[in-house]
Amino acid sequence: MRLHDTAAGAVRPLQPAGDPVALYVCGITPYDSAHLGHAFTYHVFDVITRRLRAGGLGVRSVRNITDCDDDIFRTARRRGVDHAVLVAEQVARFDAEMASIDVLPVDAAPYASRHVPAMVDWISRLATADFAYAREGWVYFDVSAFDRYGDLSRLGRDRMLVLSRERGGDPSDPRKDDPLDFVLWQPSLPDEPAWDSPWGQGRPGWHIECSVLAREFHPDGVDLHGGGEDLVYPHHESEIAQAEAVGPHPFARHWVHVAMVGLDGTKMSKSLGNLVFVHDLLRSAPPAAVRLLFAAHHHRRGWDYHAGLLDQAVERLRAYRAACASDARFDPESAAALERGFFERVDDDLDTPGALRVLDEAVAGLRDGHGAGVRSAALVPRLLDVVGAGLGLASARAAGA
Repeated sequence: MRLHDTAAGAVRPLQPAGDPVALYVCGITPYDSAHLGHAFTYHVFDVITRRLRAGGLGVRSVRNITDCDDDIFRTARRRGVDHAVLVAEQVARFDAEMASIDVLPVDAAPYASRHVPAMVDWISRLATADFAYAREGWVYFDVSAFDRYGDLSRLGRDRMLVLSRERGGDPSDPRKDDPLDFVLWQPSLPDEPAWDSPWGQGRPGWHIECSVLAREFHPDGVDLHGGGEDLVYPHHESEIAQAEAVGPHPFARHWVHVAMVGLDGTKMSKSLGNLVFVHDLLRSAPPAAVRLLFAAHHHRRGWDYHAGLLDQAVERLRAYRAACASDARFDPESAAALERGFFERVDDDLDTPGALRVLDEAVAGLRDGHGAGVRSAALVPRLLDVVGAGLGLASARAAGA
């Protein structure tokens, strides 16, 4: 499998250090429902997992839960609920939505709040090695001490400052030596959870959790680390700095980022109220169609959702189900060519749109037949399972779909 590596800026072979492949994907901050963009991201890493397993490799997948965060506490205050209740409610909703479209369960989903002592230890190591400094109960990472800061994102300082401000940082914080320095530890407000630390009671910053959790759950290093492209800076850039400043280099061997999803030409955002959720799509289409909708888009190209795209996915699913419900067969050579062409596209930077086009062409040329050959009902569902769209196809013939 060849995948675009953000750190290298090029498509290159995925070369895991061993088996199972160590996969770490940044998870949700559970204060509101996950939208279509989130679902597309987790679909992408689910397809990678399925393809690796189909090729005979094991995968140990870890996806954290950021349950100690400013957005959670603000939302809980606004709604007048305990933050732990809000987290439990949203995690359950997220898990149900991912299961509803057959995203495979991860092997571990650690809550950040349950690993704070390990984060305190890591921050202490950074401070001892002069990569961090404390001010008034706050601790900051000193980006000037890490000469590779910016290598992942390749951004200039001015752009970093803009994105830091947009994505939860505070470049104007007067306690910082440099506006780009980021928070490792901060004092807790009276209604927020707090832990003991050398700098007083408080809680960790956002970035430190993934550096620590990835190392805890993948002690031999991360083979593939990823998330949405909005995490490249500052989150993943800062993860690398924290991890490699006092730990092994490289922190992750391959970085994959997923492009954003918009709605009718506008970026989805809570502030605009233009979010589409998985449960909205499932009101008018089966789960396999939702996965085909996702698979029709390349993970590195942003796209806009509109209802017509779901209609196209439903039609595509109908054609696949019709092929499986018939007694149509591929001759052995055609079956081998289909399988080879399908996997070649998936293995080429996860070109799922190309893989579906290969399958479309093969299915369009099918004719009912008897005798020797590979039944479409045996081959097509197996290929679709790799893109997460096999749900329900195995029983399509019996159901007369």
